[in-house]
Amino acid sequence: QVQLVQSGGGLVQTGDSLTLSCTASGGHFGTYAMGWFRQFPGKEREFVAAISWSGLQIYDYYSDSVKGRFTISRNNAKDTTYLQMNSLKPEDTAVYYCAGRPGGSRRRESDYESWGQGTQVTVSS
Repeated sequence: QVQLVQSGGGLVQTGDSLTLSCTASGGHFGTYAMGWFRQFPGKEREFVAAISWSGLQIYDYYSDSVKGRFTISRNNAKDTTYLQMNSLKPEDTAVYYCAGRPGGSRRRESDYESWGQGTQVTVSS
């Protein structure tokens, strides 16, 4: 089971961009699917994006609410996955979590075995 450490986040204005990073250790990162989830106050975590790598091709998936604005990527040489967030809106304000699981990408929180510590993203209007 990999350990995940997040970086990035903070306070930005509407329309700004922000990149979150998530670095893994203790496992074979290249075989892991990585996901990003977010949690609004008083709500359960919701799926944002996921990425997996077959060795030949990268597969990425997005929630409808972020598609076209957010981009998930990974650098297997650095054991790191990223979430590039563009055109941020106040409704994107949440705590963002990265997650990892062996094998293919999933959208369900319960399918992931490793979690980052979470990072606050606040978008002011």
